[in-house]
Amino acid sequence: MLEARQLTKEYRSGEHTLTVLRDVSFTIPDGAFVAIVGPSGSGKTTLLGLLAGLDVPTRGSVWLDGADLTHLSEDKRAQLRGAKVGFVFQSFQLIPTLTALENVQVPLELRGDDGAPARARELLARVGLGDRTDHFPNQLSGGEQQRVAIARAFSNAPRLLFADEPTGNLDSDTGERIVELLLTLNRESGTTIVFVTHDLTLAGRAQRVIRLADGAVVSDDATTSAGHRAVTSLAG
Repeated sequence: MLEARQLTKEYRSGEHTLTVLRDVSFTIPDGAFVAIVGPSGSGKTTLLGLLAGLDVPTRGSVWLDGADLTHLSEDKRAQLRGAKVGFVFQSFQLIPTLTALENVQVPLELRGDDGAPARARELLARVGLGDRTDHFPNQLSGGEQQRVAIARAFSNAPRLLFADEPTGNLDSDTGERIVELLLTLNRESGTTIVFVTHDLTLAGRAQRVIRLADGAVVSDDATTSAGHRAVTSLAG
């Protein structure tokens, strides 16, 4: 589903060159649930942007579902993302003047989906917010807002979901619940999920953890089966 080949990202500042990522390579199979971890400044968010085709590497390449993003135009990359990729951000990025239902409907309506309201209700029910459809973001807790964002990200049935610090603004219990929700959606939908986090405990819920330090991969390990235990409840 996703392959990074010797990714290097450099930024020029006058006569100086800042190397944010250096020779990063790995392959992520279809249906995997992978955490990318590392200290602040290790290149996690830069890597996620390259993997999603939001930016291009200085050297190396990214292959997403058989397509070489590095040699696609910005418009072609955007088309590919629209068809196959979903995003969840730390800051939720919900539209404050729209209800939870309307926030989830937006990408569906932009695609011309005639069944947008029904699909949005179904997605909100799946993330445990069937009774919050008419609430505005400021009427929802942080965890509830993130669940709305996850429902919205799944609205186009993505083959691949990227999440950048999806639990960063949440307390530890709510953060773990969000990771469990992503795990459940990964199992039910078969969506490949790649998420960035600074929390090693939450990362341990993934099937695999890729660790970065100083812009390079320092380890890439499978986790124990604890990350696959059944989730008893998604509500709360």
